[in-house]
Amino acid sequence: MNLSSQSGEAGACQLLFANFNQDTTSLAVGTKSGYKFFSLSSVDKLEQIYECTDTEDVCIVERLFSSSLVAIVSLKAPRKLKVCHFKKGTEICNYSYSNTILAVKLNRQRLIVCLEESLYIHNIRDMKVLHTIRETPPNPSGLCALSISNDNCYLAYPGSATIGEVQVFDTINLRAANMIPAHDSPLAALTFDASGSKLATASEKGTVIRVFSIPEGQKLFEFRRGVKRCVSICSLAFSMDGMFLSASSNTETVHIFKLETQKEKPQEEPTTWTGYFGKVLMASTSYLPSQVTEMFNQGRAFATVRLPFSGHRNICALATLDGSVEAANEILEPSPHDRPLVAQTYSSAAKVTYTPSSPTRHVYSEDQGASGGADPDEDLNIGTLRLDEDNENPPLILKSE
Repeated sequence: MNLSSQSGEAGACQLLFANFNQDTTSLAVGTKSGYKFFSLSSVDKLEQIYECTDTEDVCIVERLFSSSLVAIVSLKAPRKLKVCHFKKGTEICNYSYSNTILAVKLNRQRLIVCLEESLYIHNIRDMKVLHTIRETPPNPSGLCALSISNDNCYLAYPGSATIGEVQVFDTINLRAANMIPAHDSPLAALTFDASGSKLATASEKGTVIRVFSIPEGQKLFEFRRGVKRCVSICSLAFSMDGMFLSASSNTETVHIFKLETQKEKPQEEPTTWTGYFGKVLMASTSYLPSQVTEMFNQGRAFATVRLPFSGHRNICALATLDGSVEAANEILEPSPHDRPLVAQTYSSAAKVTYTPSSPTRHVYSEDQGASGGADPDEDLNIGTLRLDEDNENPPLILKSE
């Protein structure tokens, strides 16, 4: 979650970014003074496992699973993406774009760079630009989602700035997969499950959350967060097994929904007055407006978590620890003044020291839209970097003068 737009007075500890990695095993935090990683292997305590203080004003920091590959964007160069091996302190490559980078998403196949009106799809093995989606509807928040599945490697992004259309793009075959009319209001949140077969959506109204099959776009589930007030949904997150979905907002409540299909039971004749009344009530729904009948079929929260604050933007994730599902939540202060991160979930690991490498220089190209990479005679191969392990070898370093 990029908070740089809410920046106020400068401060060394001001939070600019926070996000979980793809399998919810670590938390990345970007600040005015650098960036940090925290492990989420325990709920007992939160212990920092890495800190970099040599890169200032980090507004985006995305880690690839538990590897040492990290994508970084700084407020001092908001159009430049740096891909680094953070444990070795080496810069793998950098790319410059035509406009401010609003979001970066990555999995073991692709790296996505989201600008306000375009998306760039890179092959993560060599960082070459495979495809550019141009002239997308204005997306000032950089809203997009990338599936972490190698088999269903889909990208989702808003298809309209006025209604809740979702464009689904196949990043392997580089073609549009579907357009889903998800909501009447503009989109506020998107997320895929781990298998890439489900997509959860929420609109700016914030009362209804829907889950669709991918790539078909069939509505599978519909959940109602509440009816009393419209809220701003900050984040959606599936559990790794796809059985639970969490939703956090600017209220004090995090909702957790259970994705299960109600089994049809053989109809039995009611034997009590309340049973007869319920049967009549359900029969009468066929005569009610569709908006009302939909409310009867919308699921409610399986569980809720109460936060100590309200009115704050936050992100949430669902992690499985010792066979049980745990909700991890980080509260993010929207105040223009410097505030510390308030952590709700904790863990432990070891600290590592970062040594920066020499920066590379690249220039934006009007033809391609993004420029970067090595000398034309060089060939970058991130394939030597084991993207799913912690002890990978450093890749080739790109430098061009």
